[in-house]
Amino acid sequence: MSGRALSFGAIAQAYERFRPGYPDEVFELVAAYAGRPLRTALEIGAGTGKATRLFAGRGVAVTASEPDADMLTELRRHVPPNVRPLRAAFEELPAGETYDLVYAAAALHWTRPEGRWERVAGLLAPGGVFANFGGPVQLVDPAVEEAVRAARAPFLASDDVPSPDGTPAEAALQWPGTELETSPFFTDVRQTTIERRFTLTPDDYVGHLATVSAYLELPAADREQVWTRIRAVLPATVELESDIVVHLARRPG
Repeated sequence: MSGRALSFGAIAQAYERFRPGYPDEVFELVAAYAGRPLRTALEIGAGTGKATRLFAGRGVAVTASEPDADMLTELRRHVPPNVRPLRAAFEELPAGETYDLVYAAAALHWTRPEGRWERVAGLLAPGGVFANFGGPVQLVDPAVEEAVRAARAPFLASDDVPSPDGTPAEAALQWPGTELETSPFFTDVRQTTIERRFTLTPDDYVGHLATVSAYLELPAADREQVWTRIRAVLPATVELESDIVVHLARRPG
């Protein structure tokens, strides 16, 4: 994983507080696609356990892998006993053990592309399921979006995470579905979007931005100036769109 991927540990508690969790619809979609009981799962880049809780709370025995020690410490505070925390980057995961489900929540883009799909397939039992889900958090009001863009512009041109394979945002099939469709290791690739909306206070919105990697890479003094400039242009309530794009694929059995 890149240095940017490992930038979250210093703000693990903020990540836990300000990043949204995942709704039951994600689990239901994955379980329906699997068509058989999901007893074991491996999570790639578990962070503070936002998605871990979704699956572990439904009785799945989750191995939650995460390379950052501070994030794992925060995860341990929030997960049930059927979770096995494992400090390891995706590329360091030991071979040999396989799972009914391998999944990643807003973390897969931090993994190295070389050999990614062969490694995922090797961690799955025959007929096992791979799931990836996440999506950008976007301001609903275009005028507010433009004001925030202008406020951060002296320090940061964009806070987006670009598509790893260059797929444009308007394309019908998004990454990683684009790669899964051409991978010899997977079949039955599907993409589903779960709509989600939030209303935050200005302080909570800035708190969320403080967990975004593009801002974390700025010098501390610049970050403080960015927060002040952005907070000054926000309305009393901040309307957000945070749709979850779910990709599903199956290792042939």
